[in-house]
Amino acid sequence: MNFADRLALAVQEAGTPLVVGIDPWADRLPGLRPGMDRTALAGLAREFGLAVVGAAAGQVPALKPQFAFFEALGPAGMQALADVCGAARAAGLLVIGDAKRGDIGSTATAYAEATLAPDAPFPCDALTVSPFLGPDSLQPFLAAAEAHGRGLFVLLRTSNPGSSRWQSPVVEDLSAWIDTTNAARGAYGPVGAVIGATHPAEGAALRAAMPHTWFLVPGFGAQGGSAADARRMLRPDGLGALINSSRGATFPAGRDGDFDLAPERWIRTRIAAVRGDLRG
Repeated sequence: MNFADRLALAVQEAGTPLVVGIDPWADRLPGLRPGMDRTALAGLAREFGLAVVGAAAGQVPALKPQFAFFEALGPAGMQALADVCGAARAAGLLVIGDAKRGDIGSTATAYAEATLAPDAPFPCDALTVSPFLGPDSLQPFLAAAEAHGRGLFVLLRTSNPGSSRWQSPVVEDLSAWIDTTNAARGAYGPVGAVIGATHPAEGAALRAAMPHTWFLVPGFGAQGGSAADARRMLRPDGLGALINSSRGATFPAGRDGDFDLAPERWIRTRIAAVRGDLRG
């Protein structure tokens, strides 16, 4: 089964388009104590990531680990990332590696093989990629995705406030390239697009213009996008988009004793609440 079909099936089985981001902020992890070094923090990041996996299993179709937080913790952090990705897939969850890779030739191929190959050290079902270097920079990722039944999510209209300055001039051309690439491969293809919930009108227009493309929708919740904004990225049948919540689904607004003592139980409750918010 190709990635787009697996994604549609996972969303239907979970009954929600919600994807939960795993962002192990070192200064907010449960169990944090003063003076911990990177190796110790990596251990907490691993425990936190595994708690998210346990809490999310059966509730959502996919998880989205943010590579940067793990990378910042050094080799032990990268091992924690590998462990969390492997545990998520073993739990039946799709894994979207949020790494925003972008390069050309053999370097792009190496990035792709590290995440999308069957024996990848950081096993992912899809990877976020940057198109800034041009169409040829996406081809090695696309080749790996197609060879291994994986997917991509190309940065198209991101949720940050400054995105319009450099993204707006290329949105029309890039969105056409993505959807045309997919249309040549069936109803949906392996190339998704990152569209922020903070751009609801533009997102709705892109939804209509990109009928063969899955969206990954950040910006819902903490960044200011509402549930109604995020739902505009969906097709009428409830498919076509994954809507991400990271902080809102996994961290309390302030320090919370229950979170420290039983993070998996607390996160499970938060995911259920965010599912309800998104349902409307």
